[in-house]
Amino acid sequence: MHRTNSFRLVFACVGLVGAAGCDWVGSRDSGPAMPAPPRAESKPKSSMQPPGELVHSGSWPGWRGPNRDCLSKETGLIDSFTSSGPPIKWHVDGMGGGYSSVAIDSGRIFTLGNIDGQCYVLGLNIANGRRFWSTPIGPGEPNSTPTVDGNRVYALSDKGTLVCLDVADGKIIWKREMTTDFGGTRPNWGYSESVLVDGDRVVCTPGSKKAMLAALNKKTGETIWTATTPDSFGAAPNSAGGYSSIVISNGAGVKQYVQFVGQGLVSYRADDGKFLWNYGKIANGTANIPTPLVKDDYVFGSSGYGAGSALLQLEKSGDGVSTKEVYFLNGGTLQNHHGGMVLFGDYIYCGRGHNSGFPVCVELKTGKIKWDGGRGPGQGSAAVLEADGELIFRYENGVVAMIEATPEKYNLKGRFSTATHKGSGWPHPVIVDKQLFLRDGDDLICYDIARKDSPKQAAEPRASRHQVAKD
Repeated sequence: MHRTNSFRLVFACVGLVGAAGCDWVGSRDSGPAMPAPPRAESKPKSSMQPPGELVHSGSWPGWRGPNRDCLSKETGLIDSFTSSGPPIKWHVDGMGGGYSSVAIDSGRIFTLGNIDGQCYVLGLNIANGRRFWSTPIGPGEPNSTPTVDGNRVYALSDKGTLVCLDVADGKIIWKREMTTDFGGTRPNWGYSESVLVDGDRVVCTPGSKKAMLAALNKKTGETIWTATTPDSFGAAPNSAGGYSSIVISNGAGVKQYVQFVGQGLVSYRADDGKFLWNYGKIANGTANIPTPLVKDDYVFGSSGYGAGSALLQLEKSGDGVSTKEVYFLNGGTLQNHHGGMVLFGDYIYCGRGHNSGFPVCVELKTGKIKWDGGRGPGQGSAAVLEADGELIFRYENGVVAMIEATPEKYNLKGRFSTATHKGSGWPHPVIVDKQLFLRDGDDLICYDIARKDSPKQAAEPRASRHQVAKD
């Protein structure tokens, strides 16, 4: 399907989110490559090896973690990278194509992959990466990441098939179609959101005028409500440029679902799907990708293709919510094409530039650039994760870097290159139980990133400021 480099770039985006395509940078980093890692035996597609004993572990239940903010609660981690990288605990292939990251809960890993033209949901053992089960849900190359909730896992194919599966055996419990069931408009590079599980419901983005968002009963898949778009959106499809994922805001005292669609940032009341507000200044006509950041009464959004960034303040307005633009930064100052942003304390960390992961720190309330790391350690866009006061920048060209999460100065703390860089390194990194998980094309690699010191030291954060920032 997507063969050209520019097509592959946009397609990657959000499921991880992701990517969008233009100005593709395909050159490899000149840094040292890692030695070949140990690999678990590949599994035949028609059968599975015994997955081994199930080891219960921490949780990263879906896209950008439990709060969709890419902030990890892990402590006792290494505080720098060597050029050879952390020790590899296991390395498996057979994940298939696509750009899915991983969801982890109760000793199980869930991801999506294109195997022989079919989109599969895969259930793996966190102890060794071996497969419990694999379930096809339709054709296509996946962009999104599954969401696990108790004994069920939810996954969306790029064609718009949303399924609920049993985590134990991968059997499909229910299925809905974004296009035929809701009149949704498939984005140019496919559905890419990672659906949100909130209480008793699953919330998704069909992307039609009558159902921009939809809330479904998470047990049955039945529709709770659909959210229409206002007349100001016009008659054209509104999701064509949308590759983001929904976040929850309680700004202005109203629980609401905030999404970044083709018309820009949009918000609907969580109770009944009532339209609340829309902000289109940072929307571009190609692909709006990064997941918005929310804090208190504020929403921050950014987009590539020269669109820029903005901070909005939410205010109560009758029985609804209105927005006030606190500041707008043009694309030359700050734009996040894909890879996402992290709000750690009062500062935003991300890769700046269109298809460029130039590391940058921005003060949330003012938009002031605190530091700019220039080109940075890798090439292409960078997916960002915070853990134990450090930032993991995972670059398109396979470079994984550690940068200190501080507004004081840019401090690179080492980098390494993944061993078998098979494609664009867009899938977002995940850390669970002092282990770093990276999807790398058909491969999934698990690194040991635990700090090697006394048990007491390993359980403590490295600096009090990190804990304060998380609080």
